[in-house]
Amino acid sequence: MNVLITGGAGYIGSHAVKILLEREYNVSVIDNLSTGYIDSVDKRAKFYNVDVRDKSSVIKVLLDDHINAVIHFAAFSLVGESMKVPLKYYDNNVQGTKVLLEAMSEANVKHIVFSSSAAVYGEKTVMPITEDTLEIPTNAYGETKLAMEKMMKWADIAHGIKYIALRYFNVAGAFHTGEIGESHNPETHLIPLILQVPLGKRNNISIFGDDYDTPDGTCIRDYIHIEDLIEAHILAMLKVIDTNKSDIFNLGSGAGFSVLEMIEASRKVSEHPIKAIVTGRRAGDPARLIASSEKAERELKWIKKYNDVSSIIASAWKFHQLHKEGFSNENK
Repeated sequence: MNVLITGGAGYIGSHAVKILLEREYNVSVIDNLSTGYIDSVDKRAKFYNVDVRDKSSVIKVLLDDHINAVIHFAAFSLVGESMKVPLKYYDNNVQGTKVLLEAMSEANVKHIVFSSSAAVYGEKTVMPITEDTLEIPTNAYGETKLAMEKMMKWADIAHGIKYIALRYFNVAGAFHTGEIGESHNPETHLIPLILQVPLGKRNNISIFGDDYDTPDGTCIRDYIHIEDLIEAHILAMLKVIDTNKSDIFNLGSGAGFSVLEMIEASRKVSEHPIKAIVTGRRAGDPARLIASSEKAERELKWIKKYNDVSSIIASAWKFHQLHKEGFSNENK
């Protein structure tokens, strides 16, 4: 099968590329390298330095490589940035998806798996969040992801493009060999930030509030290991092709882990004390964000291999020890 990965030079996309290649899929990648790294892309893939908004180039790849299905990761994803420059997010995320769907329609490619986000739900008090929860995004990033989902619904009705949207919170960890992993500049995700302390790149990790209504007072978040996440994308791709029906699935731990749990596990894994400093709460941080993945487990037959904090962090630590400076932009 021939699969196109958009955003295949990013953290999640590069793992999808590697795992699909290991399972003997033919993989093509388009990425404009605005946030991704060419060094993270497996050399066995066909790589195209193409912006997803360049319709003629996307159509050419779809036709030339005889693409059967698309997995769509190409999007900006920083919540804070999305609130400062929302139009940038609409241009890249929403416009990019519009052009991709137009290209797929013209090239007669009818199946797509979409990397959505649990940010489409906004802030909820009832946990875990299910697919039936009302979508009320509270930031521009979540709004663009919801708009992308809605666009796919209408593209299905009008053009017969069948999709599965996967909604998830925090992806973590690295490929088990340590070859590729999470590398952002600037870094905003909790686990890489924690691990910067034992790597000597920061003196301490900040805890934003320890007085939440949780067992240890710190915020609880949903983490999924990157390899488990990619497994769900592959299962979704096979399902949408097999059933020719569109659907939406949450991907989550079902339980969640607190900030203190993540720090303590990182101390054990890295064998480093990791100094933590409690500071004030950040505006808008809910006490808990946990997604239910019961539907995905039932209908996609998705089984997670990484269910504990330590194994997730250990894989990340392996990557960061091998790539202390992450990936560079020198080969762009």
